[in-house]
Amino acid sequence: MCENKSEIGLTWCPKISLTQDKSKKTASTLKIQDSVWKPETQLVDGLFVPPRDPHKLNKLLRKNAKDTSGKSWFDMPAPTITPELKADLEILRLRSVIDPKQHFKKAVGNSKTLPKYFQVGTVIEPASEYFSGRLTKKERKPTLADELLSDPAFKAYKKRKIVEIHESRRPRDVEKWKIKGRHTLKRAKQRREH
Repeated sequence: MCENKSEIGLTWCPKISLTQDKSKKTASTLKIQDSVWKPETQLVDGLFVPPRDPHKLNKLLRKNAKDTSGKSWFDMPAPTITPELKADLEILRLRSVIDPKQHFKKAVGNSKTLPKYFQVGTVIEPASEYFSGRLTKKERKPTLADELLSDPAFKAYKKRKIVEIHESRRPRDVEKWKIKGRHTLKRAKQRREH
């Protein structure tokens, strides 16, 4: 009966009750009550009249517009960010730390925020790279973080870096503070007496 369009203009949706009982609601009245941008207060006998105020009209248009990147980016929708996607985006943001021999261009804008519009795809290798540059089925993991954690070269690099950090933060010249047995206690007693 009543089409639910997101156009601004005059739309007509008659309220027809098939029964005389007001407690029962028909499908057409349920549609009108469940509509998002046409609340009961704006309907006059099923007729929606848009507001005359341009500010309210622009606000209504913005509310009905889809969240996309725009026409120049082919209306790419904003995806819902799951914890797995968030971890993958953080890894991509910190990719210069993962491999120190590769240098990446810095991100434009505030690099601490995650991008709003992006797409995730699967790289399909050509037949010519069957033996050289492809991942086997065992090496393929569901997320980028899982692939990194299973990579033996990355594990070795991570372990080496952790050892370097521990070595740099370890206090130096600890040997002179260590208790070497009874001899140091005797020396300390002799110093106190003199």
